[in-house]
Amino acid sequence: MTSVSAYIKQMLTKDWAHNFLNAKTAPLESPSYFRGTPHLTGKECTHCFQCMMICPSPGAIEVMKNDENGGWAPVIHDGHCIRCGLCVEICPELVLEAGRVHAMNVHDETYMQFTFHIQVNPVTCMGCGNCSVACPVNKEIDPSLAAKGTSSSDDVIMRVDKGLMTVLHEDKCTGCKTCEEQCPTGSIMVARVLEPLQLVES
Repeated sequence: MTSVSAYIKQMLTKDWAHNFLNAKTAPLESPSYFRGTPHLTGKECTHCFQCMMICPSPGAIEVMKNDENGGWAPVIHDGHCIRCGLCVEICPELVLEAGRVHAMNVHDETYMQFTFHIQVNPVTCMGCGNCSVACPVNKEIDPSLAAKGTSSSDDVIMRVDKGLMTVLHEDKCTGCKTCEEQCPTGSIMVARVLEPLQLVES
């Protein structure tokens, strides 16, 4: 009881009342490494869609065509964006910015690069060739690609060889996942491989 009365007595003092009524918190400041919601820099978007492909949050970014001028631009949906900054780092045209991402990349001489790894399950693959025929890159390289996915060209991404799908040049894969969608047994998977790199002086 004594402690309660002492506390009440302290609250009634002039100094306590003044400090309580004039209490202020320090202004919030974002740390230098903070990555906020990406925003446009004003540079032209070439609609390569790399920002959409690298984004780990579904529905966070869309590259859309502007009806007024016909140009392209990424649209960020704040409710889905997790502010990781990967879309900023991967954009080759520096269309987006968030915090000091570009400044830090220039300072550290770092950049992001992603490739695609094509994995075929030999147990479930029927060798039907649907994936090889559907691949848009394959069609461009070998317009006469056989209906069963066989090809005489060694430059295609994949082809049927000895009854199984064989991957030859996954480095040419654009990550469209058309092969995944066309596979009737779900035997093919296109995985995105993200790699941070640093410039090396020669």
